[in-house]
Amino acid sequence: MRGPPTESDPLARLIAIMARLRDPDGGCPWDLEQTFATIAPYTIEEAYEVAEAIDRGDLGELKEELGDLLLQVVYHARMAEEDGAFTFTDVAERICDKMIRRHPHVFGEASHRDAAEQTRAWDKIKAEERAAKASQASILDGVPAALPALMRAEKLTRRAARVGFTWAKPEDVIEKLHEELGELAAETAAGDAAKVREEMGDVLFVCANLARMLDVDPEDALRAANAKFARRFHAIEQALAARGRTPEQSDLAEMDGLWDAAKRAERG
Repeated sequence: MRGPPTESDPLARLIAIMARLRDPDGGCPWDLEQTFATIAPYTIEEAYEVAEAIDRGDLGELKEELGDLLLQVVYHARMAEEDGAFTFTDVAERICDKMIRRHPHVFGEASHRDAAEQTRAWDKIKAEERAAKASQASILDGVPAALPALMRAEKLTRRAARVGFTWAKPEDVIEKLHEELGELAAETAAGDAAKVREEMGDVLFVCANLARMLDVDPEDALRAANAKFARRFHAIEQALAARGRTPEQSDLAEMDGLWDAAKRAERG
């Protein structure tokens, strides 16, 4: 049995470890069975775990989760190298070139007055890059279908807004949201499950559009709402436990009261 790679450079060592795991001669059976498609869900999961560590402000955990995410990049690059497509070095070179190209105000002669102007310039450069790709005929091309649906909705509407396909002000979107809620209520009353699903999607899409216009990241906002709900529901559980009961032994009226108490406690 061969020992682990001993390269002094940690990144080179990680690349060598992955090569050993994927080696048909003595590698890991599980790793050898994996493909881009089977590894992709792990890549997404690791990215979310990085975000969760950041949300908690846990830098120790963040260090570990970033390592897990880096492993995903190395994993995909190794499989691509086996297919003769590209290597990890190619991946690194491509992102280096892209970052230099998209930051002419840092690595070139361009200058921007503020972050907003820089963002507009960044979007312009990205649009030029998309235009150079013959396979991308639509301004919406390049927004990954695998993104979380709410995030993709915000990005799609942002792309459309660049060419003027957007509401003039947030109030117009709020009016549209009320319209969509009315349609959802009508289909709910009619009992048409397919139509209810469609109208629910329209409501969420308009919400993503509104978030964009209000300069709110909808994924961040929903994550915060999720955390708030979990925090307050835990408070309900704890309060009930202090009374010797569980939520199953309570009722909505009591739990609503405890929810309001949790809200008041948070607001001081």
